[in-house]
Amino acid sequence: MHLLNNKKIAIVGGGPGGLTLARLLQISGADVHVYERDLNKDVRVQGATLDLHDDSGLKALRKAGLMEAFQANYRPGADKLRIMDKHAHIVMDEDERENEPESGEYFRPEIDRGPLRKIMLESLQPGTVIWDSQFVTMSSDGEGWQLVFQNGHTAYADIVIASDGANSKIRPFLTPIRPFYSGVTMVEGVVYDSATVAPTLHQLVNGGKIFAMGDEKTLIFSAKGDGSLVFYTGVKTDEHWYRDNGIDFSDKAQVLAWFKDTYAGWDASWLEIFDQGLPKFIVRPQYCMPLDQQWEAQSNLTMLGDAAHLMPPFAGEGVNMAMLDALELSEWLTSETVSDLRSAIAGYEQQMRTRASAIAKMTMEQTEALHSAGAIDHMVSMFRQSDSPNN
Repeated sequence: MHLLNNKKIAIVGGGPGGLTLARLLQISGADVHVYERDLNKDVRVQGATLDLHDDSGLKALRKAGLMEAFQANYRPGADKLRIMDKHAHIVMDEDERENEPESGEYFRPEIDRGPLRKIMLESLQPGTVIWDSQFVTMSSDGEGWQLVFQNGHTAYADIVIASDGANSKIRPFLTPIRPFYSGVTMVEGVVYDSATVAPTLHQLVNGGKIFAMGDEKTLIFSAKGDGSLVFYTGVKTDEHWYRDNGIDFSDKAQVLAWFKDTYAGWDASWLEIFDQGLPKFIVRPQYCMPLDQQWEAQSNLTMLGDAAHLMPPFAGEGVNMAMLDALELSEWLTSETVSDLRSAIAGYEQQMRTRASAIAKMTMEQTEALHSAGAIDHMVSMFRQSDSPNN
């Protein structure tokens, strides 16, 4: 671990990628802190459940020594998937086989974001995460960086790793390359206590996920362990629709009116999500980094996850890629065969960009297919191929 001897490492962003990296570096004896904008560890973690893949997310957890904790917290059965049409007819039940062994290529267990974060936080040394640290800017300081946070605090680091997501404020210190709009905008919402307030949809989701498609639109549901349903609409819009649509997304009546108009002809049972969802919906235009992006490696700065290779969520690769980034970066930084930090970071970045480019290409193809006239046929065919014994 000679490359990191006497080096202070700052990871900005305490998502799965950043926390995985912190754990892996601490195992190697590195001096690392995570700067997270959340006020504390008890802030509710939003978003749908995560399915971790054997060759990425689960691989990182194994290296981090956290598989036992993971298996005590994941949600068997949450990987059940229903494909439905706009009339709320079930087209296909993709129920992951109950007797599937808890290992291997097709084992993609689901875990809620909150429990995953808790597992990772509890694996770190006390004081590793510095809460209420929203990054503002940084400046060169000798061979390292001086970081400035919104609360007025500052911190020095010899190496900074950007794990601060889609709207990374650190990425511009590495490259001016910006993402392009995918053509699809999502509206995210959540229904708490869905069994009581939205029983029809609660039964349809059946503890797993639903992909409903029709008219070149998607409606995706995911059950969580706390009894809530997270949902996302997916519609082709102008890039700036999120700011120009004139809708107050904190006004449930306006959002419901938009949904009825945009999803005209869809079954009335879908309306439960807007009748019962919290009156705070999040509009998310979906972006993707260029597939051929390049930048010059630095000796004291790099990035992982969405900060490095943002892409739409329709292939389910985002968190898995971030955790694999963390694993690969930790291996490069602690390698005994790499002579200097710039070479280690350059090696990691080349490996990461090559992998991310291939997955981004697949993700953009998937995004287009799910918002096309043949979306249902495409998805049914995809799952039948994955179930084929020759696959």
